[in-house]
Parts: sequence; C-alpha cells; structure tokens
Amino acid sequence: MKKNINPWTKLSIEYASQRSYLDDLFQVYPTIPDGIREPNGELWKGVEKAFEKRDNVTLMKNLLKLDLFPIKDSYVAYLKRDKTALERNPATSARLSGRLYEMGLDKIFARCSEPKETNRQIGPLFKRWLNKKALGIQPVKLDAFLKAKGNAVLDASDAEMMAFACEHLNYKHNKGLDFIGRFNGKYVIGEAKFLTDFGGHQNAQFNDAIATVKAKGVKAITVAILDGVLYIEGKNKMYKDITGKLKKENIMSALVLREFLYQI
Repeated sequence: MKKNINPWTKLSIEYASQRSYLDDLFQVYPTIPDGIREPNGELWKGVEKAFEKRDNVTLMKNLLKLDLFPIKDSYVAYLKRDKTALERNPATSARLSGRLYEMGLDKIFARCSEPKETNRQIGPLFKRWLNKKALGIQPVKLDAFLKAKGNAVLDASDAEMMAFACEHLNYKHNKGLDFIGRFNGKYVIGEAKFLTDFGGHQNAQFNDAIATVKAKGVKAITVAILDGVLYIEGKNKMYKDITGKLKKENIMSALVLREFLYQI
C-alpha cells in the first residue's frame, strides 16, 4: 500500500482484507430481496399453452410481456421494443425458444418471478442503520438537532438535509447528502454508497461521493462513506484513486465511521 494515505482509508482497506468485512457490512446493508414477482395469471396460462404446443412465436410474445424475461440474451431488449420482429426473424425466435424448451416450465417460472435486483434498494439502508443507534446516539429531527448541545446526528429527508447544509454550512453542491452530524462541536457531512461492482453505474456513484468530499468552501468536514469493491487491492481504478490522487480525502467504510467521528 502506498504511503501517506488518509488513515481512515488505510484502516478501511485493512478491514476489508483482514477481517470479516462482508459479514459485518451486512449490518449496514442487509440487502434483503423484495418478495418474488408474481407473473400475470392470464399471461402465464398463455405461456403454458404455447409451451405445450411448441408454438415459438406465441411463447415468446407472452414471455416478452412479463416484467422479467427468463433468459439473458442480447437480442431480447430489441424484441421487447419491436413486437413485429419475432415473425420476421424465425431463426432468432427458434433459437431462443429452443433454450426455453430445454429449461422446462418450472425453471422458466422461477426465473420470471425472481426478486428485483437488490442494488435498487440500497439507498435507504444506511439511514436505517444510523437509526439503530449504530453511532452510539439516536439521530434526531431538525429542531432537536439545532438545540442539541453535545454530539448529534440529523434524521431528515434528502431534501431537508440539502436545505440545512445550504443554509447553515455553505454547501452549494447539487448532490444529496446521506449524513449530517455534529461531533466535538464540528459539523460533518457526507454521502454513503455501497459499490457492489466495477463499471458504469457504480463508477458514477463513486464520482458522486467524491464530488461531495471535494466540495469547496463548506463549513464542515466532508466525508465519503464508501463500501464495497473499491477496497480490493489491485489494478481497479477506484482503488488506484483512493490510494493515489484522492489519498488525502476522508474516504472510509461505514464500519470505521464511528471511530472517526468521536476522534475529530
């Protein structure tokens, strides 16, 4: 590991590589899937009939109307958007139907009723974790936060947090905040993200949090509360950034946040 890295980033990297990081992180981000999707009854009857008759086009048409198509294939999105393409492309229809017949109806049903991706549910989990007194204090509403003499964490909506940070802390950034606290008389603000993989959307999430931590002129300590793949040592861009050009910034795991806050 490179020298002179922010000690809290260093601690987060060590935590991720040496301790039960994922087991502990589940306390913060318990990615509990939604209930299974229930395919539409009428549509499903149509699927069963077409499956029994080996009617490729009707089978495909019915399955394409469901929220989730049972197989991942690069051509499915096109077929969903252009309903006439099935009849015009019998070979594509037959190729996909062949895979469906091979799967069998039970497996098709199971795939069509899989829960929504947990990624989309991660947002509110960090605040829920704070509300379990994870930092040793119970977050409070705005009035109580303003009146509090000692350490305090604000419990507010995204819009309320933005308004507070703009009004009181000279925060001019257009990105929402997940954390506003006051510890040892100092304000701390930050965004929390769980980066589950490398790539497009996750890189954008990473960049959002970094933009907050680098916001200029803010009358508060800025932090990026990041968890996930960025702490895996190696050639990935996020790791290179946090141990390179961003090594002085307050980038840390939610799991070391409490220690950071009480020592500022």
